[in-house]
Amino acid sequence: MDLSTIAGIIAGLGLIVASIFLSAVEPGVYINLPGLLIVIGGTIAATLVSFPTAELAKVWRVLGHVFRNTEYSVRDDISEIAHAARLRRHGDLARIEDQLERIANPFLKTSIQLVIDNTAPDEIVNILQWRIKRLREQERAEAHIFHTMSIYAPAFGMFGTLVGMVNMLYGMNGPDLLNVGHNMAVALMTTLYGLVLSNLIFKPIAIKIERRTEKRAMIMRMIVEGTILLAGNRSPVFIRETLKSFSAQHDDELRGESSSFTDELRPTEKKSRNKQRNLDDDF
Repeated sequence: MDLSTIAGIIAGLGLIVASIFLSAVEPGVYINLPGLLIVIGGTIAATLVSFPTAELAKVWRVLGHVFRNTEYSVRDDISEIAHAARLRRHGDLARIEDQLERIANPFLKTSIQLVIDNTAPDEIVNILQWRIKRLREQERAEAHIFHTMSIYAPAFGMFGTLVGMVNMLYGMNGPDLLNVGHNMAVALMTTLYGLVLSNLIFKPIAIKIERRTEKRAMIMRMIVEGTILLAGNRSPVFIRETLKSFSAQHDDELRGESSSFTDELRPTEKKSRNKQRNLDDDF
């Protein structure tokens, strides 16, 4: 389980509940089931109208990834590529085939398979680039669903507030004016529900999906770089050290820090560096 996601949601809800109990005269007024129904039901309905059923069916799977702590073993991928390079240099293609059966990463498996099938390097890069683009487009669409829900939730919260205010204004014509303030508080609750759902649930989930996509794309680009070196029959040591440099630099970029890793090998590999620049232009 991803403790940061669960801890963040629990902490956010806890702070909201604590602030209510510490400041409210009557905390029970913050419980408004009709308003909650308007916000949740309206958001779900609008989302159903906005997206095809096939895309919405993936929402539960995506939520599973958000709440599950998925670790990506970059070192294992680097070791697999270096091991394949060692076997290829010795002409031991049969052992490479056996190695492919044990590789769990389908993208890495495809990359090595293309190399041992003697596919042209340009074709390998094109195929792998297309798979990375497909991944990013698919997961961006999944994140877009939650971004859209984060927009709909406050909108339906305002809708519930307007409905409550209409009822309040209608009640002002009656003899009992004591309920006007209570009805006004209840009317505003739907806006509160919409803001909480938008900024504590939907939008953070969308951002988490986008960050996960960038991390996966970075690893896949590293595999593309390693595949280029593997196809060029470079030494296992060179491949391992170059991919370590690639991974370190991109980790720094994802954290927004300047890289302190000195890459001594990459400047000597001009062809590989030019191909990496082409990959960066595409992504």
